[in-house]
Amino acid sequence: MAGSIHFNANMTFNQLIELVRQLPQNQKKQLVSILVEETDSISKEEVISTIKEGLKEVKLHKEGKIKLNTLDDFLADV
Repeated sequence: MAGSIHFNANMTFNQLIELVRQLPQNQKKQLVSILVEETDSISKEEVISTIKEGLKEVKLHKEGKIKLNTLDDFLADV
């Protein structure tokens, strides 16, 4: 029989890490999967906002107000 793990809603981040370390490996993998799934999603509003921001940059570039990076410059920064 596995030992019990006690959860305290007022625990610190480090205490939470220690709690997670006590989980069996398969439950750790399940937790990681859940966290990645939740953080990888992007909302419709975020997509629209990003597109609008890009379109503003294109407009400013066409007006000569900003200079956009070339693909080579972009890839050099990656």
